[in-house]
Amino acid sequence: MPAVRARKQGGTTVEPLVMLTAYSVRMAQILDPHCDMLLVGDSLGQVIYGLPSTVPVSLDMMCAHGAAVVRGSYHSLVVVDMPFGSYEGSPEQAFASAARILKETGAAAVKLEGGEAMATTIRFLVDRGIPVMGHVGLTPQAVNALGGYGARGRSEAERAKIVADSLAIAEAGCFSIVVEGVIEPIAIEITEKVACPIIGIGASAECDGQVLVVDDMLGMFDRVPRFVKRYDDLATRIGETVATYAAEVRDRSFPTADQVYRPKN
Repeated sequence: MPAVRARKQGGTTVEPLVMLTAYSVRMAQILDPHCDMLLVGDSLGQVIYGLPSTVPVSLDMMCAHGAAVVRGSYHSLVVVDMPFGSYEGSPEQAFASAARILKETGAAAVKLEGGEAMATTIRFLVDRGIPVMGHVGLTPQAVNALGGYGARGRSEAERAKIVADSLAIAEAGCFSIVVEGVIEPIAIEITEKVACPIIGIGASAECDGQVLVVDDMLGMFDRVPRFVKRYDDLATRIGETVATYAAEVRDRSFPTADQVYRPKN
């Protein structure tokens, strides 16, 4: 965490922080050399389990995938999302959940959603040795209350709240904050006003770093959020590869002599 904080000096981050989601050992191994942080996001609910939102994700899921990512990471700082319902009840509930995550996964930090309302809980965790990454703006766990996944901060009242939320949780001790799905001027304002690094997603290139869901940026899904740049189209390439395999199985051109065991002479 000190290394992450140190990347922002005097309100400026010279080299932006790179963060991607990871949910498995192998993906962590592939991403690790290129990332400063890996996020075991509760987005695994949709990406891995096909759930309609992040709300049904459990602590068991987060601990299992968090441990897998830690086993595949040698360089990146691993952060694990605290799932919905695991921390909102009280600071004590949050501590029990966060302590379990860190014990069972070996991760370096947890991430939780919420602004001023969560500041007391964040301070409670930080004072007890648990590093916390915050998350404001579009908070997917609150999608039912927010009324959808649209960009936040279009009204002055909403802008003021998001900025106030960011300042409050930074003051409470967050070592970094994810700012998601806000109109760009808000992201820039928060980045300028908040001392800890701001990680943008659907925010601004002026943030201190960026995060994306890795499956979105690799093109594993047909539909992705507007703020995602698809760096590849792996779904199409995988489909084409599997089609070739299926055709070779059906015409018996696979396996060849190179893929079968023959008696030794």
